[in-house]
Amino acid sequence: MAILFSLSPMVLIGQEVFEVRQADVNSSFRAVSVVNNEVAWVAGSNGFVGLSLDGAENWNFMRIPGHDSSQFRSIYAFDERTAVVANAGSPAVILRTENQGESWSEVYRDQNPAAFIDGLDFWNETAGMAYGDPKDGRLNIIKSEDAGKTWTEDLSDSRPLLSEGEASFAASGTGIRTYPPCMTMISTGGKLSRLFKSHDCGVSWEEVTAIMLKGPETSGIFSSHFKDDLNGIVVGGDHALMEEKSDHIFITKDGGENWRQPENPTRGYRECVEHIVGSTWMAIGPTGIDVSNDDGMNWKPLSNQQGFHVIRRARNGELIVLAGSNGKTANFHVSQFKSK
Repeated sequence: MAILFSLSPMVLIGQEVFEVRQADVNSSFRAVSVVNNEVAWVAGSNGFVGLSLDGAENWNFMRIPGHDSSQFRSIYAFDERTAVVANAGSPAVILRTENQGESWSEVYRDQNPAAFIDGLDFWNETAGMAYGDPKDGRLNIIKSEDAGKTWTEDLSDSRPLLSEGEASFAASGTGIRTYPPCMTMISTGGKLSRLFKSHDCGVSWEEVTAIMLKGPETSGIFSSHFKDDLNGIVVGGDHALMEEKSDHIFITKDGGENWRQPENPTRGYRECVEHIVGSTWMAIGPTGIDVSNDDGMNWKPLSNQQGFHVIRRARNGELIVLAGSNGKTANFHVSQFKSK
């Protein structure tokens, strides 16, 4: 699908300028998977998926047939040919391609009205997990052992039991994070906001409570990321109050046993947090982008560019890709933001 791009500079505060690519695509991108320095995939609303083979400089966008109204808010790419996407909504559907998106196969479907997939991730090239809002009071968890070709619903009572009014957010596909060989973090929000941790690929779970803004169903943890077993950051807030700066970002130095607020937080609600390199992190939301060079203790504005929802670094490489509303993407490399 041929797409026209318009380029505009992203005005950065005290940093090198990089360009925003605005594609002529009627889609809000909330899912990114970056394989290496060349291969990146995005997914979003109205059934659109995009593939870049040159480091997010150019994109080939496709609209999956029969999914014109699907909200693809999570994607995992194995390589330049193979990827899986999940629809956030009912029915809950996961699709898979092995030919760069030329065709897609439905590999999972749940017609239950309560089914809602919030995210998916893989520990390695074969084993992965998707999760969603509660069914029968427990977190909905499905697993794959064959690179997303087939999926099996976890029906065990070991799944986290959620409180009334507690669910999760599919804002950036980072409500779930997997860490090889088998650790998993899943975040929730609403009337209660928590992290759930598993060390055994989702067989058993423990609760990690973060002091995140909670109460309204629009508030809670929207994204988490750990750069190692001990150091992690959660971001969120209330997407109905985007500039609210209280209880919306917390850091831990001991694997989630204790949490503290930064000395200087981000400028309000953030949908995605990503470790960049060393002690440098970035947090992103509809109202702007913030950066920390001291492991989250102090944040400063990086850009006032609005409309971005997600940022992801390559699993194998230094490419970083941002994506957001109205077909918006941007890219840079770790070398531009290395800690001093």
